[in-house]
Amino acid sequence: MNYILHLLIMIGIYLILGYGLNLVVGFGGLLSLCHAVFYGIGAYATTMLMMKAGWTFLPAVGGAVIITAFFAFLVGFPALKFRGDSFVLVTLGFQMIVFTVLYNWVEMTRGPYGIPGIPRPSVAGYEISSLPAYLLLVAVMLGISVLVLFTLYRSPFGLALKALRDNEMAAEGLGKSPVHLFLFAFVIAGMIASVAGSLYATYVTYIDPTSFTLDESIFLLVILLVGGSGNRLGPLLGTVFMILLPEALRFLGLPDTVAPNVRQVIYGLVLILFMFLRPQGIAGKYSPR
Repeated sequence: MNYILHLLIMIGIYLILGYGLNLVVGFGGLLSLCHAVFYGIGAYATTMLMMKAGWTFLPAVGGAVIITAFFAFLVGFPALKFRGDSFVLVTLGFQMIVFTVLYNWVEMTRGPYGIPGIPRPSVAGYEISSLPAYLLLVAVMLGISVLVLFTLYRSPFGLALKALRDNEMAAEGLGKSPVHLFLFAFVIAGMIASVAGSLYATYVTYIDPTSFTLDESIFLLVILLVGGSGNRLGPLLGTVFMILLPEALRFLGLPDTVAPNVRQVIYGLVLILFMFLRPQGIAGKYSPR
């Protein structure tokens, strides 16, 4: 039972990440390779505010969201001067810079040693330590995040994003500002990712930079590629599929030394098959390019 609860908690955390990234990739048509950075900033900011500043969980999450929004604006403003491959390279550079800082700033982040003993969340004086209680917390955070994002999906802002995605020149001719709209979407996606980072840090009670690498950013993109982007169902299907897929390998009885490599091979094969058979994903209508 605990194993199932753990999987549900991780699915909930990755759903927050997937739906946030969907705003940029699915509705904006921008391939970002730094989403794991915002995930990591949220985790580290929440941890620092709770352990060093003595903040409780909810204020720490709020502080982490503001800090992440600042960094998202910092990278998004210059990055969105570009499009296509150039934008991807800028976000890739930001991903590598932040990972390097987290890995080498030992005095602040403890670098490769990681930060253990992160406090469990405490809401209204109640410490959330059991798996059912934590699943409820994740479900509430997911519900709030999805409500905000679904509202944006349906709003004139979301429609304008899709118009820019489909034909930027035509949408710009109608008075839509691509830089401002894309920047807003980029910052919102980063803020949502920081919430997932806060939940992850207080759930595992230990973080280190290896949880927020380029591989993680690519994995989040894979979720949208497999499930489909630009709609509400795709991130759900992609997250469930990509989280449960490696868990299924446990039943194959593979040695521990082989299982991670087999997992990477399967991810690669899944991507190749989907690009050939269904490039828009399981439930997608838009195919990132």
